[in-house]
Amino acid sequence: MGLHMQVIIALLLGIKRNGHIFIGLILGILLGIFLPAEHYGQVYKILDFIGQAFISIIQMVVLPLVISAIIIGISNIGDSKQLAKFGGKMLLYYGIITVIAVSIAAFIALALQPGLAAKGLVNPDVIQSVQGYVADALQYQKENLVQIFLDIIPKNPFASLSEGHMIPIIIFVSIFAVALSRTGEIARPLVSLFESIFAATMKVTDWIMYLAAPGIFALTATSVSQFGVSVFHDISKYALAIVVALAIQFFVVYPLMLKLFSKVPVGKLYSAISEAIMVAFGTASSSATLPLTITCCEKRGISNKVCSFVLPLGATLNMDGTAIMQTIAVIFIAQMYGINLTPLLIIEIAFLAIIASSTSAGIPGAGIITIALILNGIGLTPEQLVVGFSLLFTLERFTDMLRTICNVTSDTVVAAIIADNENELNYELLCGENSKDKA
Repeated sequence: MGLHMQVIIALLLGIKRNGHIFIGLILGILLGIFLPAEHYGQVYKILDFIGQAFISIIQMVVLPLVISAIIIGISNIGDSKQLAKFGGKMLLYYGIITVIAVSIAAFIALALQPGLAAKGLVNPDVIQSVQGYVADALQYQKENLVQIFLDIIPKNPFASLSEGHMIPIIIFVSIFAVALSRTGEIARPLVSLFESIFAATMKVTDWIMYLAAPGIFALTATSVSQFGVSVFHDISKYALAIVVALAIQFFVVYPLMLKLFSKVPVGKLYSAISEAIMVAFGTASSSATLPLTITCCEKRGISNKVCSFVLPLGATLNMDGTAIMQTIAVIFIAQMYGINLTPLLIIEIAFLAIIASSTSAGIPGAGIITIALILNGIGLTPEQLVVGFSLLFTLERFTDMLRTICNVTSDTVVAAIIADNENELNYELLCGENSKDKA
């Protein structure tokens, strides 16, 4: 099947699976055009309430999602029999790829400055208020560097939980997860509890995504109603920045990683996983794509030993496509609200994006949920950034489908590199013309 046909199939699959989202988006645009805010104040207030309720519901699952994902990921790595052989390399390669991803995202966002075009959409008083919050946070960081490091040590984890201080929570949960991984079978019931919490949270998130159509409908309608259809022109650079960064990651970074760290031919690997890439685009879910990803890799010569260890953990921990979106999204919001992006703040955003992306569930819409973690790290909340946060949802499904392609491809690239390094790759199957038939 030719590449152009694969792209067409992927697009049709994406439209089919996410038709309700696209319908909500289109209806929101049309309603916003015909119901300007100044003429239909009551309708606008109702829609605004629905949109803000949708954002609040999303925030509801951030803490249980982040905590359970960290504990499951770290404890499973520690318990795995393959940790000594594959774990170090897996974490190294995932780390390299994700650091490159957020660096590219930050560079593209700073070069294109997508938030400047949307700056006029925000009330000047709100801009001034947000700038004050961030300025106070940065000033405190400069004057109290030692205290900041002391503050991130969770003296009372439950207080941090109640106050929503994410960094101390993450540090405590990570230490706790490492301890669980070293405790042995006696810790298994507690790990199972968090696996249940994670599964339940993913189910709740799945339910929330059923509200994505009315939520995005309401958010889009209020944005267009208030600012007109020009809002899409104002956020076009944001979409462009994400597409460019994802394209560089997909077409440049992954091939370079394969060339530098293995002998795996990139064309053969991309051909091997083409079905998984199409399903990733259509479902916008790396978790839903995981069974097919494993099947594609095993059929083309990557051993089950590598696939069964690297790919499931990658679907949980390795989300560099999501990290790209989150970095660009937060810089977009910062530019939109006139926040001074100092080098230190950019590094902080990139670092928090790595953490936030790795705690995102591999399901549609999860990446935008954990953006709250990054905002919290720089002293803000989505409630303070209503206009900016609502604009992110306007393009969320489109960017979600694209970044899922990167998330899935990244997992397979790391699996292929490790398989090559450990002599767990059958090159006859990978490079053979009829390899799928031979498997």
